[in-house]
Amino acid sequence: MQQHELDALFDQQAAGYDAQWTRMAPIRESLHFLLETVFADLPDDARILCVGAGTGAEMAHLARRFPRWRFLALDPSARMIEACRARAERDGFIDRCAFHAGVLDTLAPDASFDAATCFLVSQFLLDPTARTAFFAAIASRLRPGGTLAWADLAWDTQAPDYEAMLRLWMRTLSGAGLDEAAITRMRAAHANDVAVLPPARVAALVEDAGFTPPLRFHQAGMIHGWCAQRR
Repeated sequence: MQQHELDALFDQQAAGYDAQWTRMAPIRESLHFLLETVFADLPDDARILCVGAGTGAEMAHLARRFPRWRFLALDPSARMIEACRARAERDGFIDRCAFHAGVLDTLAPDASFDAATCFLVSQFLLDPTARTAFFAAIASRLRPGGTLAWADLAWDTQAPDYEAMLRLWMRTLSGAGLDEAAITRMRAAHANDVAVLPPARVAALVEDAGFTPPLRFHQAGMIHGWCAQRR
């Protein structure tokens, strides 16, 4: 799927995105809970870059926990950015936010962020070289030693347990309220539009982008979360 196709897809989903994934909230909340620990050593006035911010769920969580942190929400979908802005306004932390509709390369090369988040974004980059370049672009906007926390779908699709895991994951999505048509689309997306790689391979791509060896701090189903520091 090309970038403009992804942008159009997420533009379409923005208004109902949070409602669609309500039943997956326990996974999101566990990731956010552990994210607090990953970011625990950041300064009181930290600047956080949220790459692929979507509707701003992790920003809202971090803003509640760390009342002096400032955020830049980046997303190529203008409607997702609108939804993110609305959440920040509604939750009362918009005065600590900036918003940018676009991809990383449209941001000024300002290496002044203390940390970055990037949840369920890089998996849409099918070319491993492009995926490493994507993470290198994040690294270039972090201070030396700055922390990246990211999550992606990951599994060894050649492993004997992959089909069983995929069936379990599809059941998980079905339990989240997705209908059969949506599950069929999701299965096709896993095969064609999402780069589901072994977790060790994903970590290696990020290390090649200028980060320390990543630590995998979270797993729920096929969603894995890692953290690493800019070298």
